[in-house]
Amino acid sequence: MSLYDFEKRLIDIAAALFGILLFSPIMIFFSLFIKLVSSEGPILADIPERVGKNGKNFRMYKFRSMIPNAYQWLLDHPEIYTKYKENNYKLDADSDPRLIKGAKFLRNSSIDELPQFFNVLRGQMSMVGPRAYYPFEIDEQTKKFNISQDLVDEVLSVKPGVTGVWQVSGRSSINFVDRIKMDANYAKKRSILYDLYIILKTPYAVISRKGVV
Repeated sequence: MSLYDFEKRLIDIAAALFGILLFSPIMIFFSLFIKLVSSEGPILADIPERVGKNGKNFRMYKFRSMIPNAYQWLLDHPEIYTKYKENNYKLDADSDPRLIKGAKFLRNSSIDELPQFFNVLRGQMSMVGPRAYYPFEIDEQTKKFNISQDLVDEVLSVKPGVTGVWQVSGRSSINFVDRIKMDANYAKKRSILYDLYIILKTPYAVISRKGVV
C-alpha cells in the first residue's frame, strides 16, 4: 500500500464516521419516512450492482426514491429504457414515473446518497473518486463511443467516490465520453490535496443542483 493509499484510507474512515454521526438524525428520519409514509418496500434502493476498484462489483447503498424493482420496471418499458440510456442512464425527475413521494427532495438534496458513508467504511468506496458505473453502462457505452480499454482500466484502478470530479462539475449535464475522460484524469493525478479541493467544491455543487435530474 502506497503512502497516498494509506493516508486516503485513514481520511475515508474518519470522514465516514463523522458523516454517519453528523447525519444520523436525518438518515433515521428519512428511513422512517420512506418505510412508513412514502411507499411500501425496502428503505434502501434495490438498484443493480456497480463496478468498484479493479472491476469488482458491489452494492452501492442509497435511500430508495423509486418504486420497488424500479430497474426491472424500466426493462419492461423499452421505450422509456431507451430514453434512460440516451440520457446518461438517468430520467428527468419531472417525467420519471418510478419516483415515490418525496423523491425529488431526496435526490435534489443528495440525501439519498448519505448511506454511502457505510460503503466507505466497508472499503468499497472512497470519499472522493469516480462516480460508480453500472457494468452494463460501461459495456454498452464504451462500445458505442469506441472508448479504449486503457481509459476504462485507468478509471477502475481507484475506488469510486461519494463525491468526485464528475459530481462537482455538472453531473448529468456531462456526456459519457467526457465523464470517463474526466474520471481517468482524476485517477492519473490523484492526490490528497486534489481530494480536499474536490471535497471543498462539493457543498456548492449540492446547493446549486447543477446537472441534477
